[in-house]
Amino acid sequence: MAIVPLVALPAVRCEAFGAGCRAPLPGIQAHAAAHDGGRPLSPAEAATRGSYVALGDSYSAGVGAEATLADSNPLSGCHRTSKAYYHTVAKTFRFAGGSSFWACSGATTADVRKGRYGEPSQLNRVDGNTSLVTISVGGNDIGFSKIMAGCVVKLPWSKGCEKQGGEIADRMAGLRESLPELVAQITARAPRARVIMMGYPRPFSEISANRGDNLTLDDQRWLNGRARDLNELIRQTVTEADQHLAAVHAQGSVEFVDAYSAFSGHEAGSSDPYMNGLSLDLGALAAEPRSYHPTVKGQEALAKLFVDQINRGPGRTLNQFA
Repeated sequence: MAIVPLVALPAVRCEAFGAGCRAPLPGIQAHAAAHDGGRPLSPAEAATRGSYVALGDSYSAGVGAEATLADSNPLSGCHRTSKAYYHTVAKTFRFAGGSSFWACSGATTADVRKGRYGEPSQLNRVDGNTSLVTISVGGNDIGFSKIMAGCVVKLPWSKGCEKQGGEIADRMAGLRESLPELVAQITARAPRARVIMMGYPRPFSEISANRGDNLTLDDQRWLNGRARDLNELIRQTVTEADQHLAAVHAQGSVEFVDAYSAFSGHEAGSSDPYMNGLSLDLGALAAEPRSYHPTVKGQEALAKLFVDQINRGPGRTLNQFA
């Protein structure tokens, strides 16, 4: 993986396929810093006055949206792809400090802090020059892939769906502690940043069963419910963090992107899916990582949510000035 150092900016990773990072615009950061105290910045201006850093797990890395040979044969276990929503966000706006892509497949809240697959900490990629952070995280903390497997694999010794409830509750309790800690660390390192955290899309239809994935309609509804529970935990964490920033008149914000219904009518198993269904590695008798991850169209739908949120803002006045 090529690392391109930028003076006075966080480390930036450039993808081998040439779409990974974008250089800062010369002189804009210094100009913005020199003119604090004027008119309030618009939400988009506040987000783009510095650098954009994309963090998170496989939903942010773009697993399941492979479109090139490099996507299908990644150089890193983090499996960042060319159709991840990061690329649309980075192309839609002009970030004064450039942009970088650090999301990593399989990342938990601990991995965001410490690094994964030999890569350094994602958290350390944000700093005082960062004006926008996008992130999805939490699904791996509660073991969503294991939950899914427990529903799909119906063997005599399998727990099935609902019998996993106790283990899920324990993991949710752990996330209720680790996620606020991570958000606080991000906002401390990047005090001017708008931190936009995404919830997870509903994977299945609520009205028709996807028989090809060995799931009943009740299974699908139960799994959707667990995604809804996770999203609510993330939403509460975001709300509490942003209320704290507003109370102390901080410059930054923490915002939630509600993606739960983003794939409505396009769930796994539909005629035009935005979510991949079950893909089996027959040699290993295991589900492939792309299973139940967004397709290219799914990543496009998520990108639109982020672009809209960047333009819309946190729903309160930002304490940033031009």
